[in-house]
Amino acid sequence: MGNFTENVRCLIIDNKKGKMKRIVIKVGSNVLTRPDGNINVTRVSSIVDQIVWLRKHDYEVILVSSGSLACGKGELSPGRRLDSVQQRQLFSSIGQVKLIGLYYDLFREYGVHIGQMLTMKESFSTRGEYLNQRSCISVMLESGVVPIINENDPVSVTELMFTDNDELAGLVASMMNAKTLIILTNVDGIYNGDPKAPNTRVIPMVNYDRDLSEYVQDSKSNFGRGGMVTKLKIASKVADEGIKVIIANGTADNILVNLAQHPQETMHTEFRPNPNPTSRIKKWIAHSESFAQGRVIINAKAEEALKGDKAVSLLPVGVTSVEGDFEEGDIIDVVNPKGETIALGRSSYSAAEARKVIGIHDVKPLIHYDYLYME
Repeated sequence: MGNFTENVRCLIIDNKKGKMKRIVIKVGSNVLTRPDGNINVTRVSSIVDQIVWLRKHDYEVILVSSGSLACGKGELSPGRRLDSVQQRQLFSSIGQVKLIGLYYDLFREYGVHIGQMLTMKESFSTRGEYLNQRSCISVMLESGVVPIINENDPVSVTELMFTDNDELAGLVASMMNAKTLIILTNVDGIYNGDPKAPNTRVIPMVNYDRDLSEYVQDSKSNFGRGGMVTKLKIASKVADEGIKVIIANGTADNILVNLAQHPQETMHTEFRPNPNPTSRIKKWIAHSESFAQGRVIINAKAEEALKGDKAVSLLPVGVTSVEGDFEEGDIIDVVNPKGETIALGRSSYSAAEARKVIGIHDVKPLIHYDYLYME
């Protein structure tokens, strides 16, 4: 394995006197569990120790923690055969209690309060619910409480489940305007080839817009739903929104402290953030592609205008058809004449109203620029 020798500045965020540095830490199931699926108490304890250290050094930490399903599997043997949905509901219900109880006991040793927020993907689909969740996390942080967030697995059993907690962590980092998202997994970062090959090394730093898909295999962990492809996709999107993203090995000793104190000697992959990120509301829209309630087809001239250098809104005159049954304020896809989704945004019309103004000049935009996100 090649040595990591690049001169990298402090990876989390430069310290500014009197200013807390807000970070989101996502811990995967393979970090928190042993090979037999039981919770690794020593590892969880180490993560807690490091979070407490970060708090003492002016970091404001939000923890997105996997592990509930794996925790629950070792607690109970069902009296009958359960299908995959029933197993997920049962074991995650039991496991979440065990996991949050462990966090409670470990943080309490330091006199640190924790708060739990279980959420679902649908809870990010409307602006109102999105803001309610942001308010909940904000009040915890203001009160010195460590928010611990997980998907509400017993209820989230539809096609609108998160891909895995990487996606949830990305949404939380964006929603809370974090400076950095740290994704802890069971590998050192993204490799530039087969990790088992002798000359392969971890890619230490990349720009937010660099395509690394050639280096990543779509393999999944033993206990989680997502793999490195998901992590790469989320990391690129979050970095594009102006948030630094780090993928590092959560099984390595003292990984969080080392990232803060000794970044040059600590294996990881860092995604440099976009220096010109989108607005907060566009960050929400950027993560809302799976919530689209309909779509509009636009002509070539409208596509050219949207992709141009000037900031423009989508006007009804450039729309050729409207599909779906959406309401004003819903998220909709914008599709070019080839059938490719090139943008999404918040509609200023209902579907019925939008159909009435197709091709018409001098009416309000179908999607205002402030609520339009280009893919």
